[in-house]
Amino acid sequence: MGMTFAEKVLARAAGKDRVVPGEIVMVRPTHLLTHDNTSAIIGKIGPELDQYGVVDRDLPVIVLDHAIPACDEKTAAEHQRVRAFARRFELPHFFDGGEGTCHQVVMEKGLAKPGTIVVGSDSNSCSYGAVGCFGTGIDRTGAAALLLTGETWLRVPSTIRVVLEGKFQKGVSPKDFALTLAGMIGADGANYMALEFDGPALGEIGVEDRITVANMGVEMGAKVAAFPVDEQTEAFLHRIGLRRYAYEALWADDDAEYEQRIALRLDKIEPVLALPHAVDNVSPVSENLGLPIQQALLGTCSNGRLSDLKTAADIVRGKKIHPNVRFLVLPASRTVLLEAMAQGYVRTLLEAGAVLLPPGCGPCHGAHQGVLAPGERCVSTANRNLRGRMGSASAEILLASPATVAASAIAGAIALPEED
Repeated sequence: MGMTFAEKVLARAAGKDRVVPGEIVMVRPTHLLTHDNTSAIIGKIGPELDQYGVVDRDLPVIVLDHAIPACDEKTAAEHQRVRAFARRFELPHFFDGGEGTCHQVVMEKGLAKPGTIVVGSDSNSCSYGAVGCFGTGIDRTGAAALLLTGETWLRVPSTIRVVLEGKFQKGVSPKDFALTLAGMIGADGANYMALEFDGPALGEIGVEDRITVANMGVEMGAKVAAFPVDEQTEAFLHRIGLRRYAYEALWADDDAEYEQRIALRLDKIEPVLALPHAVDNVSPVSENLGLPIQQALLGTCSNGRLSDLKTAADIVRGKKIHPNVRFLVLPASRTVLLEAMAQGYVRTLLEAGAVLLPPGCGPCHGAHQGVLAPGERCVSTANRNLRGRMGSASAEILLASPATVAASAIAGAIALPEED
């Protein structure tokens, strides 16, 4: 009997010939991601850090992104503490505010390599599965211990295999696919499982969009969500400076055993929304046309990449944002922002009336830069629409694709892009 992707990666990391679902293994991850929460994490182990230091300077990846620039004195003091920590231990992978969302930065800097394990004290660390990396979230206590020991435990997950078939219809995006899958599986339907994406239509989803899909894995409860390494992956890794000899990709055996198999035809998917207040409360956009909005958010670690900004720019070009709508644009990284400026996408968005925010998390988790007032409604490309997520508990968040968000910002209500 063969092994799944997750089983293969964990077996190799644990020095075993094979592992089975439910087994506990000890592994040494290649990297540990933390962000603004680094302050709280190192606060748990102050005396131990003084005595032993960080086990491996190359292990931590720290990205300040959740509340940048600092929104209050408390946040500023936490950032100050994190910068001092990075300087004290001369950490090579520290990225200050403005570099981008933590997951995008990890991907762009080539820190998520195929076949390796990268854990993060952020649940959307499953994003790294887009390039065949075992990316997964851990809690702050586990992160603190890992800084001191370099070792942690993981339970081998069972796996759901999602087989992609067909081609996307015009106007349908991989974000629509991810939300549709969430509606099928449920917000907890893949709890502590791995999601494997493969099949004859794999090429329909480029690497930037695979990051979106993998990012959404945890919104279905998944511990890890992964794609195989193919020519598109290799081309992406080459562009960011990772040559083929720098990694060893792993993928599932043909005779691997799965908890469940799902065959999903891409040509059956239509533009959808996740209605309040759950990611699996999925409904076709066509059934919600005309629902008024007061804010539109394009960006976050789920959908703030260059292709997303291009999609939105193409839709709003020559038009104006509705006067009742605040259209917030949040590039996923400084690199994305600079390229979007070079391509003219930023100018197009600003001329239409959009508000440009610094690369980072912004209002996604209700910190600042666009929290919602009572009774307001926001259509967003983010990955969560929980009650109170972006401010008021009486506000509503609808999740959607970049195309739907941009079209709705123009219309002042939920809308589909005009056909050109």
